[in-house]
Amino acid sequence: MKQITIIALALLLFTACKKETEKTEETNITVLDSASAPKDAIAFAPKKYSKESKLGCRDTLCTYVRITVPEASGIQVVSDSINNKLFHVARSIVYFGEKPTKAKSYQELMDSFIASYEELRKDFSESFPWESKVKATVDYQSDSIINIKVNSYMFTGGAHGYEGNRSLIFNAKTGRSLTYDNIFKDKKAFTAFAEKKFRAKYKIPAGKSINITGLMFENDKFILPQNIFFTKEGLQLFYNPYEVGSFADGAKEILIPYSEADAFLKIK
Repeated sequence: MKQITIIALALLLFTACKKETEKTEETNITVLDSASAPKDAIAFAPKKYSKESKLGCRDTLCTYVRITVPEASGIQVVSDSINNKLFHVARSIVYFGEKPTKAKSYQELMDSFIASYEELRKDFSESFPWESKVKATVDYQSDSIINIKVNSYMFTGGAHGYEGNRSLIFNAKTGRSLTYDNIFKDKKAFTAFAEKKFRAKYKIPAGKSINITGLMFENDKFILPQNIFFTKEGLQLFYNPYEVGSFADGAKEILIPYSEADAFLKIK
């Protein structure tokens, strides 16, 4: 009987110690995680939205909207600025008509697009299903900047759809959008440098018209693209289809390594 009592006490002490150890380990993990995260860090998590019409489907293809965005969280004023910009960009893409809708949420945005198709189909019953895809990803993030790439594809009838990429560059501390004047020390000097790289890649002789090979730069003058992406390798200058050429010409791009671009950058 005495031996049973001793064994029972030993088991009780072991269980108590084990629970205390587990509690201590859990507490330590929480403290370490909390301490290691920068107080001003902006985190992102993918947020997905989708809607589909049941009208006018062709086999398995129905009119649809699919939107994926990286939802920012952290310092509210910073994350709100980024999230609001992302929504406004999506709203400028997902619409049918002469101008974007006044939707105030992703759900309203999708509802409006689907409703536009279903309304049109009342008069044109053979209308082919529409497609709208927006996928935004955080492609580059540093202490100074956050660069989000927005890839989109739209088809609302016609010979073909349109796919394009947009670059959204934010100040990582404030969440405000950055312009080229904020990014480059001397935009004019960088433009001249970029033109040399562009001519070299696309075999356009120096001193000749920038449009001599069939491109369509306005006023026959080289300009920076509407979208520049920060990548691991360097700056990617990206011209969407129609930006400086015909649809058949496709997108044009050049990559400038940081070893060459750093001299022109204010931030990276």
